[in-house]
Amino acid sequence: MASRGRLRLGSFEAVAAVLLLAAAASASAAAGSPDRPAPGPPLVLPLTRSYPNASRLLAASRRRVLGDGTRPNARMRLHDDLLTNGSVQLEFSCVLAYYTTRLYIGTPPQEFALIVDSGSTVTYVPCASCEQCGNHQDPRFQPDLSSSYSPVKCNVDCTCDNDKNQCTYERQYAEMSSSSGVLGEDIVSFGKESELKPQRAVFGCENSETGDLFSQHADGIMGLGRGQLSIMDQLVDKGVISDSFSLCYGGMDIGGGAMVLGGMPAPPGMVFSRSDPVRSPYYNIELKEIHVAGKALRLDPRIFDSKHGTVLDSGTTYAYLPEQAFVAFKDAVTSKVHPLKKIRGPDPNYKDICFAGAGRNVSQLSEVFPDVDMVFGNGQKLSLSPENYLFRHSKVEGAYCLGVFQNGKDPTTLLGGIVVRNTLVTYDRHNEKIGFWKTNCSELWDRLHINGGPSPAPSSDTGSQADMSPAPAPSGLPEFDVGLITVDMSINVTYPNLKPHLHELAELIAKELDIDTRQVRVMNVTSLGNSTLIRWGIFPDGSDNAMSNIRAMGIISRLTQHNVKLPENLGSYQLLEWNVQPLSRRSWFQEHVVSILIGILLVILITLSAFLALLVWRKKFRGQTAYRPVDSPAPEQELQPL
Repeated sequence: MASRGRLRLGSFEAVAAVLLLAAAASASAAAGSPDRPAPGPPLVLPLTRSYPNASRLLAASRRRVLGDGTRPNARMRLHDDLLTNGSVQLEFSCVLAYYTTRLYIGTPPQEFALIVDSGSTVTYVPCASCEQCGNHQDPRFQPDLSSSYSPVKCNVDCTCDNDKNQCTYERQYAEMSSSSGVLGEDIVSFGKESELKPQRAVFGCENSETGDLFSQHADGIMGLGRGQLSIMDQLVDKGVISDSFSLCYGGMDIGGGAMVLGGMPAPPGMVFSRSDPVRSPYYNIELKEIHVAGKALRLDPRIFDSKHGTVLDSGTTYAYLPEQAFVAFKDAVTSKVHPLKKIRGPDPNYKDICFAGAGRNVSQLSEVFPDVDMVFGNGQKLSLSPENYLFRHSKVEGAYCLGVFQNGKDPTTLLGGIVVRNTLVTYDRHNEKIGFWKTNCSELWDRLHINGGPSPAPSSDTGSQADMSPAPAPSGLPEFDVGLITVDMSINVTYPNLKPHLHELAELIAKELDIDTRQVRVMNVTSLGNSTLIRWGIFPDGSDNAMSNIRAMGIISRLTQHNVKLPENLGSYQLLEWNVQPLSRRSWFQEHVVSILIGILLVILITLSAFLALLVWRKKFRGQTAYRPVDSPAPEQELQPL
């Protein structure tokens, strides 16, 4: 079977300048680390789900941050994007999910969408000078435009560039993608929703990227792994957060989420597994058993302890088991779904195991598919619902496929984001344990008592738009076929300047959303002084009466996450409100009333025409053959001579 999914593992990682921050840390310690101030509350950031190159709908999430009362926290939303081969393609046969958050680098801040990756240690973005970088969501980082940027100068603790001027980094990933560039230091901001103040941090400025990193929509990677260059390690070493972070991904149909950088009290009912940092550089857990429908798989517990053990990786979409464990899991699940029909997967390149007939409602999947339990070494158990091991079939409605695969010949057990949908996962690095708490991650951000939409960049702008709250990301798929999407968009351009470009703007939006230009129409325009409010209508394709709900929610996600980029002359936009209207269900008479009326009019016209023609004909015939009585006088006619 062809391999699939984004595997961040295998990268740990050919790095230049891994020891770079160690020197800085030791210098800081020498300066008086015993008197270092106590760290503040945790940092909470939003996450976004995204979908690169080739696999499935994964869920995104939001998370609640329960501050520890002593340290600030970075609060950042998570976002999810749909990406296939570098472009939005919601109805493609297979979709891979990743989660991004917004990070701001430099003075003034330059905004980037970064994949949240617990399997990587370096945070990097494309550099303006990069000659081998793909086209991504945001403009590349321009060091010359940041007054606070400084290169990390070449020293004995790092690998240097050819000119021996600047430290470099390099990362190789298991899916054969790579990133390399130079190291720089600048102010990193986490958005207005974060309690944590901007901090100086070392990051990578890419000069080259290959594979999925080149084609993905996201700008780069936010490395949360263990390592001196990790953003987590840098913040912890500064003493501004405690040594812990949390992620929470939403359900199968709900995108977005949140990330907490910093410590938080464990919610009641959270189950833990030990995580051994000595055993592996990755975040591992002690998995001993897997139960399907309450029955343990007949496996030697040591099967989950080979090589790196059982690893959690937020940069991976699905779950990957050693061969023997995968076969046992597949057989156990298949044996419990007799009423369903086994069908081919959405992509002929993969031998997916899929089942049809389960219905569209995710909340009812547990009535058809078995529950699964993961039992840790301490006896505690994490219960998984069907959405934690299934993904939607993208071509057959009501069909689902196993999101658990064989990890080739690699004996490592790799658990990606699918396993922790609607689960708050706390990586307690200080206490060397990882906690799991089942919850509705789509509501977790609201529990943080944070209002508004995606994290805005730090700004001193106090213009007229300050009171306009951005629209939230879609919280789930509607249970109907969509007949119309309306979106209210505020654009920071005056109406007279925008009016000549409305058609151009409609074409741009259609192109970015991968739809036909005729589907995007202006429904209303309102001038708001220095800005313009436009209500757009997005209609189904001309050949269709409706668009699928997956397609509709993908379009809205693209807009709410600011994945549509406007030309500089059109300014920036803010999505204030969106609405999805179902396809109108009309009777046969309502759908054909116009045709019926036209038909009636034609019949009337034909009848009138025939009647008039008959009258004319009768009048003409009567004039030519008028009847005269036999005894009526007739004009005399003179006989002509022979």
